[in-house]
Amino acid sequence: MKTIATPTQLAESLDTHRTAVDAALEGWLPHEMDCPESLAAAMRYAVFPGGKRLRPMLVILACESCGGTIQAAMPAACAVELVHCYSLVHDDLPAMDDDDLRRGRPSCHKEFGEALAILAGDAMLTLAFEVLARQARSDQLAAAWCRELAMAAGACGMVGGQVEDIQATENGRVTHDPVEHLKSIHARKTGALLRASVRMGGLAADASPAAFQALDVFGQKIGLAFQITDDLLDTCGEEAATGKRVGKDHGRGKLTFPGLIGSDESRRMLKDLCDQACAALAPLGSRAERLKDLALFIVERDR
Repeated sequence: MKTIATPTQLAESLDTHRTAVDAALEGWLPHEMDCPESLAAAMRYAVFPGGKRLRPMLVILACESCGGTIQAAMPAACAVELVHCYSLVHDDLPAMDDDDLRRGRPSCHKEFGEALAILAGDAMLTLAFEVLARQARSDQLAAAWCRELAMAAGACGMVGGQVEDIQATENGRVTHDPVEHLKSIHARKTGALLRASVRMGGLAADASPAAFQALDVFGQKIGLAFQITDDLLDTCGEEAATGKRVGKDHGRGKLTFPGLIGSDESRRMLKDLCDQACAALAPLGSRAERLKDLALFIVERDR
């Protein structure tokens, strides 16, 4: 595995991108004069202050690795972050993961109530597609972006993965090998949106078929790697660093990689996936170095 840029170095190199994403999101989120004051406040609470902005960074760096610009990638970067933030709000609800802490402060439903949290999530999901439809440089790109995001977020993607995760937890429903079943769940629940992020970045840059395929393989590998890291953090992480409860997955009997194959084997799987993800970017040459650094940061993170 190559030497990773330190978290500080990587954060500094991405600060300009992250600041630009936050400014763009600020411009898209409604203000009190545009919609009910409480709804605008709940949406902004869910989006700001942001977390790592990992998915927007993947969109932007994927676009740049294919010769595109941050301006070309920005609508897709905002859209995937809005979908991600909506999913966190809904995941934290008592009917779902029942988390009362997110990013080191009360979850949206704890701050605004369950009904408003649900509606804020609905509004962010809808806004994501408005951004793509209004900001894409062509109707063809808008349609391609919307297709990618809808497939990643819908019944065959993130939502379907969440359903399978709930069923596996509540009913012990594992239809075949449990490790493969868990991989299948997380390819949808977590991996689909990460994979879509790099694919949407490739679309923004009009990537060649070979470059787009390289990004797609990278996205698949890094999506699963991200989830394994999440599972390890739930097992071994510290609440002060993660900004959310740790140990909750084990306490609820959820399927996790450390629970199925142990922490050591999970780390070995994580290293293999990271190596494969970085190797997949070889056709993109030196322009993909920052994307590789971000991948390495994903698997080394502590939150």
